[in-house]
Amino acid sequence: MDATTENSQRRSFSIKLWPPSQNTRQMLVERMTNNLTSKSIFTQRYGVLTLEEAEENAKNIEDTAFTISNQHYEKEPDGDGSSAVQLYARECSKLLLEVLKRGPGTKEERGVLASEETKDDKQELESEKVSAAHETLFDISKGQRSFLEAEKAEEILRPLKEPGNSYTKICFSNRSFGLGAAKVAEPILVSLKSQLKEVDLSDFIAGRPEAEALEVMKIFAAALEGSILKSLNLSNNALGEKGVRAFGPLLKSQSSLEELYLMNDGISEEAARAVCELIPSTEKLKVLQFHNNMTGDEGALAISEVVKHSTLLEDFRSSSTRIGSEGGIALSEALESSNHLKKLDLRDNMFGVDAGVALSKAFSRHADLTEVYLSYLNLEDQGTIAIVNALKESAPLLAVLELAGNDVTAEAAPVISACIAGKQHLVKLNLAENELKDEGAVHISKVLEEGHNQLEEVDMSANFIRRAGARLLAQVVIKKPGFKLLNINSNIISEEGIDEMKEIFKKSTDLLGPLDENDPEGGEGDEESGEGEGNEDELESKLKNLEVGGQDD
Repeated sequence: MDATTENSQRRSFSIKLWPPSQNTRQMLVERMTNNLTSKSIFTQRYGVLTLEEAEENAKNIEDTAFTISNQHYEKEPDGDGSSAVQLYARECSKLLLEVLKRGPGTKEERGVLASEETKDDKQELESEKVSAAHETLFDISKGQRSFLEAEKAEEILRPLKEPGNSYTKICFSNRSFGLGAAKVAEPILVSLKSQLKEVDLSDFIAGRPEAEALEVMKIFAAALEGSILKSLNLSNNALGEKGVRAFGPLLKSQSSLEELYLMNDGISEEAARAVCELIPSTEKLKVLQFHNNMTGDEGALAISEVVKHSTLLEDFRSSSTRIGSEGGIALSEALESSNHLKKLDLRDNMFGVDAGVALSKAFSRHADLTEVYLSYLNLEDQGTIAIVNALKESAPLLAVLELAGNDVTAEAAPVISACIAGKQHLVKLNLAENELKDEGAVHISKVLEEGHNQLEEVDMSANFIRRAGARLLAQVVIKKPGFKLLNINSNIISEEGIDEMKEIFKKSTDLLGPLDENDPEGGEGDEESGEGEGNEDELESKLKNLEVGGQDD
């Protein structure tokens, strides 16, 4: 079995089925708490939550998402649970985004997400009425997804009809609007559109027949046409080209958009062209997100035109969009048109080496980058080396670097480590599912020894790392003052090495991720290299003497 095949098999075995363990749920709560209290595009714009607020919101987000996903799983108990896992992640992401955009404040001012509010519709309605004259956000998304018809819409949307209300943001997500409900909402939206700044219509037609869904979208688009929005979220609506064009009147009327979300919308090649055609101006656009679509290369060419004219773009996401080399190169070249990018997420596409090299050229223009997500792009050593060499000379405030699943070998480790050496603001490093082996682990460990006191998370799982590399990495990260998680699972660490890892983390067991998929047998010997357990001390000695440095290519 070659290394690539073995690595692929390891990846397939690492899929987490439903339900998640309590440890996984708690870990997710902690990560969301960190997102709500850390510097990001959203917290810079809307404010950082206090630790108490963040913890409460994170717990309620996870609990709500788990309940929804578990109910979904119970309806298909014979399934493998993968769809429940996907729903769980999607719900957490959606609810976290809402809280981030809601910003800090008291419960009365902001309406902290609370699962108790989902128990009774009347109680929910009353909570929406509190301080209606002073609220800026009207949100009906809390609780379980439900179908909304005319009578219920009249009741729920009543606060929007109150004279003198100050609502500038509306969120209709998680409620499926039927034709009757849409007609109730229409005059209300017409009366409000001059004051609205943010509109969230994500997941608002779920389960409706296509003809009805399209008609509902047309009603909302016509009602909101002419509004001057800063943020528009149309995600999770399976729009396709028909849906995009149904929203045509609204999209065409927008010339001041700063944020546009079209995630999980079936944005195909034709739909992407429609988006490019219907948006008149993106000169003010700062956030553009297209996650989980079927855009492909041809669609990416259309999206690249949008990106090219978005010279103020700060946050661009086109992850899981089936983009190959041609589309990847087009997007990379388009990203050279601006120099404001702070967050880039292109994960889970088929870029390949050439697109990776093209992307590296764009990085030289973006000195403000803080988060870079480039996992599962088939970059290989050549593309990865080009990218990290470019990042080495830019992005001094880089906090997140993800390069997992790119078939990166130990040959690229010196260049990666040279880049990391200068990133003293690094918080998260993900190099999982590559082939860095002990040599790569040691290179990374050595550069992390000096400084890097903001480091919180390192993932080097599934990298064919043995006892020596794992131990050195553990000894380095355990000393970081705010460190939270080392994931070194799915490697080939001997049983003695596992014992050493547990000993290093014995006072902070929660900082060491699970080791249940480690393969101790893989650490017993390597006939070709002669690097068996008996040679472990010699191997470690050689690795510790490695010189850590960069190279130009």
